[in-house]
Amino acid sequence: MHRHANLAEALMDRALLCAAGEALAHPVPGGGEQRISYAALDARARAVAAWLRLRDAPGRRVLLALDPGPHVAAALLGCLYAGAVAVPVPAPTASRTEAERTAAIAKDAAVDLVLTETAHATETSRRLSLVGRTGITCLAVDGLAPDATSPTATAPPTATAPRGLPDSGPVRTTADSLALLAYEAGPATAPRAAPITHGNLLAAMPALRQALGTGPRSRIGGWLPRHHTLGLVGQLLHPLWLGATAVPLPVRPYRADPVAWLRALDRHGVTETVAPDTCYARCAAEATDEQLAGLDLSRLRTALDAAEPVSAATMAAFRRRCAPAGLRPGALLAGYAPAQAAPLLIAEGRGPVPGLDLRVLDPATRRRVPDGVVGEIWVRGPAVAARHGGRPAATETAVGGFLRTGDLGVARDGEIRMTGRSHEDDPADSFVVAGMALHPQDVERELLRCGRPLGSARVFCAGPGTGPLVVVQEVRTASGSQAAFARLAGRTRDRVAEEFGAATGAVLLVRPGTVRRAGSHKVPRATLREQFLRGEVRPLYQDAEPGLRTPAEPASGGAA
Repeated sequence: MHRHANLAEALMDRALLCAAGEALAHPVPGGGEQRISYAALDARARAVAAWLRLRDAPGRRVLLALDPGPHVAAALLGCLYAGAVAVPVPAPTASRTEAERTAAIAKDAAVDLVLTETAHATETSRRLSLVGRTGITCLAVDGLAPDATSPTATAPPTATAPRGLPDSGPVRTTADSLALLAYEAGPATAPRAAPITHGNLLAAMPALRQALGTGPRSRIGGWLPRHHTLGLVGQLLHPLWLGATAVPLPVRPYRADPVAWLRALDRHGVTETVAPDTCYARCAAEATDEQLAGLDLSRLRTALDAAEPVSAATMAAFRRRCAPAGLRPGALLAGYAPAQAAPLLIAEGRGPVPGLDLRVLDPATRRRVPDGVVGEIWVRGPAVAARHGGRPAATETAVGGFLRTGDLGVARDGEIRMTGRSHEDDPADSFVVAGMALHPQDVERELLRCGRPLGSARVFCAGPGTGPLVVVQEVRTASGSQAAFARLAGRTRDRVAEEFGAATGAVLLVRPGTVRRAGSHKVPRATLREQFLRGEVRPLYQDAEPGLRTPAEPASGGAA
């Protein structure tokens, strides 16, 4: 494709060239798929763009609260066509933490407009009202006909432009124009945005093609949700930029049953995918011979293990387990996905990304560490956001234009592998659990809502900022049967799963004073994690998954 000034121009050109081609293959209940052509998707996107432009959208922030599928694709493309700034959030669920996060994002981003679906319009409006963002014009995209010029919104138009605005192509934006505000950092009450420009997106596209080995005949689908920057850019915008097919797989069903993810890859003929190491490990451990006998994974050309530290043992086990289902010997590759401010992938063995400077440094001295020594991964390049909104000075990209990813890693033979997360006690920190960012403050705050007799909690990962999640939860009374403690531990596990979609590797119920000391002082997570790994936490009850390093035997008396 010729050089474009912005991603919208590139996507519109692709829609013209591939009008009859299959842009989206959206899974539907029952195992089928809804297929959307490039011409049909482009028509929907232009209708959204026309609605936005009637409301003076260029440069304005637009909240996107939609399920994976054709509507979110039309909404995102419509924002790009209209020169608006898309602010993606998850579609509303029962999670209170997600509701708080959406409300905080709407306030922080100062959103002016909302694109959602009929089923979510009322709840989305309610969430906005929590932070005083009432009266915002909201469009249910699924109620907008492709040829509509005067759609009905849930609030009156805010602009005075005449209806019937002609469709004159994308609003003129430059490479420096803001395209996305990606909110994946920070806790729910104080989220922080990575500003992604059209130039960042244009630079990311060839880098993604190199890492994944994609082409116009690709069918790209994966594990990461659409509001996740890499999922949005790599598994939706990238295939549309290529002229390929995007297969937007929903996340929650496959997180609960990763073997169902393998079945979806087969059913929809996915050729390139990305998933966290946890997903590959669970598939290797849980897939039965009977399940694999009915699968055909031979069309899968690239399966990238990224978004969290990669285990060589996991990769070997997955290759061995899925070989009978036709998995190609070279399909599974180790990769690295930088922070949300750099929406690209690096795959081992596929060469360096042009223009990308990736280094492993000692954060204190800002000097490179030798090969094989763990340091913090810093990155800069045309696909990397110039700054990270609201980040503390220690993690700003002020040093030579580098983004401090917060990821730990090692360099070997020109390749970089992630080993964990740094800044574990930074209040802006996040963990990586099953490839997704999880903020410990959010989990601890939610566990306080479990009610008596549970008290304060600390959460951390068994690894350095990644790996199985460990919950150390105080109980307000040390008396109780093991059966009663087991029910309390189950309540904790269920709450984490329901609110965050995350499995808990271990739950330790401990005496008061173990987590929260005198006054309001809480033991630092890093300190408690080290005590846990050394076996120095003495629980009243513990429930840990097999293979996870466990602490000392439950205490029989005395203070913990």
